[in-house]
Amino acid sequence: MAIGLAVLELIGAIGTVAAVLALAGAALTVSAAVAVRRLVTRRAPTAAGPALPASVLKPLHGAAPGLASNLASTLAQHHAAPFEVLFAVRDPADPAAAAAEAVMAAHPAAPARLVRDARLHGANRKVSQLMNLQEQARYPVLVVADADMRVRPDWLFRVTAPLSDPGVGLVTCLYRAEPADGRFASRLGALGTDWHFLPSAALGEAMGQARGCYGATMALRREVLERIGGFPALADLLADDHALGEAVRRLGLRVVVGPSLPVHMAHEASLRDLVAHELRWARTLRLLAPGGYLGMAAMHPLAWGLLAAATAPAGWGAAALAVALLARLGLAIAVDRATGAARGLGRVALLPLRDLLSFAIWAAGLVRSPVVWGGRRYWLRRDGSMVELQPGE
Repeated sequence: MAIGLAVLELIGAIGTVAAVLALAGAALTVSAAVAVRRLVTRRAPTAAGPALPASVLKPLHGAAPGLASNLASTLAQHHAAPFEVLFAVRDPADPAAAAAEAVMAAHPAAPARLVRDARLHGANRKVSQLMNLQEQARYPVLVVADADMRVRPDWLFRVTAPLSDPGVGLVTCLYRAEPADGRFASRLGALGTDWHFLPSAALGEAMGQARGCYGATMALRREVLERIGGFPALADLLADDHALGEAVRRLGLRVVVGPSLPVHMAHEASLRDLVAHELRWARTLRLLAPGGYLGMAAMHPLAWGLLAAATAPAGWGAAALAVALLARLGLAIAVDRATGAARGLGRVALLPLRDLLSFAIWAAGLVRSPVVWGGRRYWLRRDGSMVELQPGE
């Protein structure tokens, strides 16, 4: 009798904690929706400052769906200053090389070049490509841009103009997402960006707590990069974007989120690839900020609401679940409306699955384990550097 009563009390206590987390998460969800709306509204004004000469560095690997359109959007910039776009591949047979050549042929007036360079300078292959590209870059402003981003014609101006302020050391961008193909995994990946990454990052930026540097777009002056040791200082780090931002801040310069919102074209070949991709992000975040990562528990109110509904006393858990579900639905609708994403019942119907998957990945991220990047497995050291594991390790 006493043991049974103790078990019931423990279950009730768990339910109460879960309900509190669900309600706290619902409040944060509402705040995140407001932060996204303000972020998108802030895109409207023209960025301050003149157009600056810039070299766009774009590492390539593989020809994912939509790559040609992504690259074409980068070439189609309306920029009043001289600029160039440098594509890079390590393997001359990489299908991305053919895609880049086709895009350049279709836009002969665009100032673009393809660099084939197999040199590897560290465990981070992307940074190795950036080191190779920097040697070829002509202009004093360098813009690192991921190949899976689709940008507006004013993107380059908006992310470089703030650098005319000598107190600004680096400009980065948040982004939304669209599926690059019809795969279910790609749809889930895009929803994870829109309904989890973007709101969380926007809320962190609004609260002044994010200290973000988002690798999809990073613009900085060449002399600032040289002062922090250049790309070689990042060659073995998984979170090279975070390290770059922190290094710039240590110089006493600001890292600002530019008034542009590129589109990440999400491509996930399978659910397994999606989980591996998001687990890499999760474990990287946990390594960089363990306390903050634990705090992200509250950003999953629907999962806590379900637990509360199953364990909390008398109606308290069901009420918490209802509030959490309404908050998450409200955020999804608000984000889709603010960003101009396609809307519909089929999209919103995926919210519970997407939320529970995100919670499961957050929980799995608490466990220290190798990560997968580009089909290779890496072990993360506590200093953020990574070691490539051989098959069987």
